[in-house]
Amino acid sequence: MTRLISPDFTPPCRTDVPAFARALSNRLWEDRNIAGLDNLLAPDVILRTPDQVLHGAGAVLAALLAERAACPDLQALCEDTIWCDTTARQGDGEPGFLCANRLTALAGHSGDGLFGPASGTRLRARMMLDVWCTGDRVREGWLIRDTAAIHRALGQDPKSAVRQSLSQDSGLESCAPPLTPDTDPDGAYGGRGDDSPTGDHLSDLVKRIMTGEFSAIAHHYDRACALAYPGGTDEIGHLAAERFWMGLRSAFPSASFRIDHCMGLKDAGAAPRAALRWSLYGKHDGFGAFGPPTGAYVYVMGMTHAEFGPHGLRRDWTLLDVAAIWKQILLATGAV
Repeated sequence: MTRLISPDFTPPCRTDVPAFARALSNRLWEDRNIAGLDNLLAPDVILRTPDQVLHGAGAVLAALLAERAACPDLQALCEDTIWCDTTARQGDGEPGFLCANRLTALAGHSGDGLFGPASGTRLRARMMLDVWCTGDRVREGWLIRDTAAIHRALGQDPKSAVRQSLSQDSGLESCAPPLTPDTDPDGAYGGRGDDSPTGDHLSDLVKRIMTGEFSAIAHHYDRACALAYPGGTDEIGHLAAERFWMGLRSAFPSASFRIDHCMGLKDAGAAPRAALRWSLYGKHDGFGAFGPPTGAYVYVMGMTHAEFGPHGLRRDWTLLDVAAIWKQILLATGAV
């Protein structure tokens, strides 16, 4: 690969997407020259998080500053990057790529602000970030943080923490609206991924699970599969996978499920991996991971990374923003 990624990075980050991804995570969350990010972010960049949509480089920089204020020693460790070339798929011939990054954030909660008064608590939470880059700049992003892991480390129940935050914001009038089909802007990137057999296999598997075919887990997951789910939950085996996916689906049994982006990668000397970004939209009309049904319309943006071995899917990292889901339920029901 010889594509120029960004003149703001030094080799090998200009020609190696995983190296770029590691450098990007460092620049976004650790580098002290935040003003220098103007050279990396497109002026009209869009960053979608389940909690809100950020429009423009200024809004993204403000959000990063808020995180730095709460956690000055934050580290964002890039675990893996799965990516695809988007040049041909965009149709304009401009070089570009989309990379799905899986990170672990480590930080001390030593500052007031985003997570309440400083507590001194050590935090560890996974993040997943999809980034589309073209024209030597980050143009669009999709970011999920494990908010459940953060709240639990701080001794908070996610639902109660969200209710308290909404109460302080005076509810819907003051808080930023969460990501939903109504608030999701039309972006410049219209791709759905690549044609990787590994990505297609994962996509088909998750679709089958989310349409109620939970037996697909026993058929296609390694019996000793390692699982990483929201709340900093690390488990192993088929029963734990069934419990997570069933708990999510049963909370929204009539909601529509869609694969929004799918890609796979097979590097030399590495196991086949795949990355999905998916969504679930509909009523909270069932008992499951979010308590008794409320009838609230909820939009769930989720991401799944997987690694495959000789006995099937052997690692499943799936992330969604539990706090953002509770935010939508509480706002819809007025229980703030």
